[in-house]
Amino acid sequence: MTMTVETAQLNNQSILQNFGFVEEIDEQTAEIISGGYITIKNTTNQPITYSIDGVSTVIKSGATQKIVTQLDGELRFDRDIRDEKVRVRDYDLEDGKTYQFRPDTAKKDFWIDIYGEGGDCD
Repeated sequence: MTMTVETAQLNNQSILQNFGFVEEIDEQTAEIISGGYITIKNTTNQPITYSIDGVSTVIKSGATQKIVTQLDGELRFDRDIRDEKVRVRDYDLEDGKTYQFRPDTAKKDFWIDIYGEGGDCD
């Protein structure tokens, strides 16, 4: 089979299109695989149960957890550390940031809140 200039150009175009498609898929895969992370610290004197995107976990007093995420997450926790009252707090997290659970003594002695790198998360 003889390859004409036209056939060669179509063949090269097809190769380049396939290469571009593979490159695009590789970029998307890299974004999905790399994801992000969120660091959570507990500076209170007791363990705290919380959830990110509906997945519950516990962080011990004084501990730090690095959580790998595909996307920014939604944090939920009980602001009232007493057993008999529940006051749910929701907060949208951002990848790459550090957050701390700390006592919120400005409100009440038995409340906690989440603080981001720059201060209060309100």
